[in-house]
Parts: sequence; structure tokens; C-alpha cells
Amino acid sequence: MTDSKKIPVVSKEMLIPFIVITSLFALWGFANDITNPMVAAFATVMEISTAKAALVQFAFYGGYATMAIPAALFVRKYSYKKGIILGLILYAIGALLFFPAAKFEVFGYFLVSLYILTFGLAFLETTANPFILSMGDERTATRRLNLAQAFNPIGSLFGMFVASKFILVALDSDKRNEAGELIFSTLDEAQKAIIRTHDLSIIRNPYVILGFVVIAMLIVIAVTKMPKRKKNENQTSALSSFKRLFKNGKYKEGVLAQLFYVAAQIMCWTFIIQYAGNLGIPKAEAQNYNIVAMTIFLLSRFISTFLMKYVNSRKLLMIFALCAMATISGVILIEGMVGLYLLVATSAFMSLMFPTIYGIALTGLKEEDTALGAAGLVMAIVGGALMPILQGTIIDMKTVGPFTGVNFSFILPLICFCFIALYGYRTLKVHN
Repeated sequence: MTDSKKIPVVSKEMLIPFIVITSLFALWGFANDITNPMVAAFATVMEISTAKAALVQFAFYGGYATMAIPAALFVRKYSYKKGIILGLILYAIGALLFFPAAKFEVFGYFLVSLYILTFGLAFLETTANPFILSMGDERTATRRLNLAQAFNPIGSLFGMFVASKFILVALDSDKRNEAGELIFSTLDEAQKAIIRTHDLSIIRNPYVILGFVVIAMLIVIAVTKMPKRKKNENQTSALSSFKRLFKNGKYKEGVLAQLFYVAAQIMCWTFIIQYAGNLGIPKAEAQNYNIVAMTIFLLSRFISTFLMKYVNSRKLLMIFALCAMATISGVILIEGMVGLYLLVATSAFMSLMFPTIYGIALTGLKEEDTALGAAGLVMAIVGGALMPILQGTIIDMKTVGPFTGVNFSFILPLICFCFIALYGYRTLKVHN
């Protein structure tokens, strides 16, 4: 422990590449969290069920599952830098496709745009995370990744801010009368068509602007000198790497833990609007609670990165998961504003989970297995595609026994946190 305290998290020669690659974490954080509120927005403007609107998350996180392995094979053959450049190209294409999607006003076209956009994010996450881990001593790798990942919520906060202040508040379909009822649902089809065209253009604009920002970032990455990965002349086949990974219990359980974590995160942040809406709070105002949750998440990530200097990261993961189980239980059992506050507080305990699970699962792998190992962990993001649809289905049920559908739906994140706590315990006691 004493030795690791003296080792710099980021050395001077790696500082510029570290800063440039870390900026990508904010870039995909923005995409994640400007998209989460779109589930509620599309449900209203397209007049579809919550479960169908949750296909936004299915398309978004399904892109990760589709492209993670191809991204890893690409990086394995070429380099981290080329993988990042290709990822940014796909990211920009997906964002710019929002323009024709809004023009044709077809929900499926928006899903295709998001699907392609996340092809790019899959490349970025499969590449940037192990790249950061490799930028220094292995003993400080998990701390280094936590530090880089701490900038992800900065992008997320900005995405939430844009969603709240420039999208949700400007949607005419979400305007209510004095009784708190949606005016949109009472209009005739001609009036709805005018509002739909207006609202879809509001949703479109930030993504198109984002596409041009990504192109600018692509240019910066292209001209920045990056450390080259050491060539392994004795590198075995990809199939051999898959076999070694499949035999590694700590890694396999890490993939499952990551799947459950991403599912829990997306469910908590996506449906906070529905939870607040069940209390009569409008979407734009409800998004402010998401912003508070993300601010807590950001601060907690810096705090947890500091704590890792003194507390074993595996033990910290278990403790935080147990705390998340406690707060999310309150979300289920306690109705009203207290439940909403507990849902917001859950973000404090989610903060260290993604990078810590990632770092623990990859620690000790052969360098030639790292890219494919990272791909498996990125594929686990598919948890964010599947579980929100199931949660949306529960919410659509309105009531489940003595609970409202919204409250009871958070039983799914509770199950996820239970598994993460178990993984923290097993890495501490079994896989150590």
C-alpha cells in the first residue's frame, strides 16, 4: 500500500495524452445523459407507451453490444488511436442522422440514428478505458481510470442541462392546463401534427450540433501524438484470448456485475422523470432532480477516488453497493418526496461502480487479452438496453399489489445492486 501511494497516478510524460483521452469520457457522458430524458419526451410527442419509448435505450445500448467485439478486434490489429478515430467518425454520423430523422418524423429513424451513434461510443469505450489503464503502473491503474471516469459525469451534467433547459422546457407537447392535464392529448390531429414537427426539431438540434463538436474533437485527436502500444511478437490468436477470458472467474463475474450496474444506472436516471411525474412534477422540473443526482454522482466519484488511496477498492465497491441497496429499498417502500430524494441519493453510491468493476475485472490479464476483455465489459452495457424496457412495462401497469407501478419498478435496480455487492465480496474473499 505504501509503495502504491508513492507511484504517480499519471506521469508527466503521459499527462497530455491522458488529458486528451479523458476529454472523450465527457463526450460520451453527454450523449448518454441527453438521451435518457428522451424516453419521456418521445412517449409524449409520438403518443406511444413508456415500454415502446424505452426502445430509445434499447437502440442506444444495443449499439454497444453489437460493436464492442468488432471494435476490440480492430484495436487489437491496429492501434488505440485508430480505434478512437473510427469511433468518433461513427459518433458524428449517428448524431447528424437526427436531421433526416426529424424531417421524416418516424420514431424508427431516431432509433437507427442512436444505434449508429453508439457504434462510435462502443469504439471509444472499448479503446479509451484500457488505454487509460495502460498509461502508467498497474498498481495505480484502477485509481487512474476512476480519475478519468470522474470527467464522464461532467459531460453527463452538461447533457442533462441541455435536455432540461433547451429541450424538455421547449416541448409544446408537454404543456399542461390548470388542472395539470396534458393539453396535447386533447387536440385534433392537425394541431398535433404542427406541435409534433416543432418538438421533433427541438429534440434534433442538440444532436446535430453535437455531431459537429465530435468532428472538431476528431481533428484534435488526429494531430495529437499518442503513446504507442508495445507490439507483442508472440501474440496468440483472438480465440486463445477468448478461451483464457472464459476461464477467468473474476473477469466473467465482472462482466455480469457491469451488466447489472449499467442496467441499474440507466433505470435510476431514465425513470427519475416518471417517478417525479407520478408526484405531479412536470418533465422539465423533474429533470432538475436528475441534474442534482448527477452532481452528487460527480462529487462522490472524486471522493471515492481519494478514498481508494486508503481503502481497498474491492471493499469500497461492496460497501457502496450495500448503501445503494438501502436507498433504493426506500425508493420502493416510501411514496412521495422522500422516495424521490432517496432515488437522487442513490447516485452517490453508484459513482465508483463502473470504473472499479472495470479495473478489477481487467487487472492481471495478459496485455494481448486486454482489448477483448475490455470489449466484454463494454458489451455488458447491453444491460442498459434490456432492463429499462422491462421497467417501463412495470410502470405501464400503474399498480402492482399495494405499490404504484413506478415505485415497484425499482425492484429491478435493487436486484442489480445485490449482485454488485456480491461481486465486491467475492473479489475480496474468493478471487483475491
